[in-house]
Amino acid sequence: MEKLRRTDPAAPEVAAALEGRDPQKTGLGTLVMALKPGDGSAREQAASCQRVLGGCANLAREYATKRYRSNVVNWGMLPFVAPEVEGWNIQPGDRLYIPGIRALLEGDGAEIQATLLQNGQQRQVTLTLPNLTREERDIILAGCLINYYAQ
Repeated sequence: MEKLRRTDPAAPEVAAALEGRDPQKTGLGTLVMALKPGDGSAREQAASCQRVLGGCANLAREYATKRYRSNVVNWGMLPFVAPEVEGWNIQPGDRLYIPGIRALLEGDGAEIQATLLQNGQQRQVTLTLPNLTREERDIILAGCLINYYAQ
């Protein structure tokens, strides 16, 4: 859907997915939510596969390892943390609208307000990007570590 948004922002499918938001300023991607991701032998492959399948963020109560969190960043995805995420009961098909994420990454903030869209209801939630370094921010803004080095 993100590819279609970039090539044909006026497409009806894009309008439906964005629910009235500006297609020139709003990206689309998938989100993986887990309570404590990143333990096990496939940490790098998990992040790369997620990105290839349209992933743009992870949402966790906490990360099991710094290595997995780093792999998420190196693939250009956002490593969000929300200690209360377990109570949100996120299900497939739920959406998270995060306005101002580029500005947050360009600055030095660590917290952002988002809207969780579930079952026709909206709820304000707080997401954090704790301890995100300037270099990690720049990697995410570049799209991935390879793009960052190419710049």
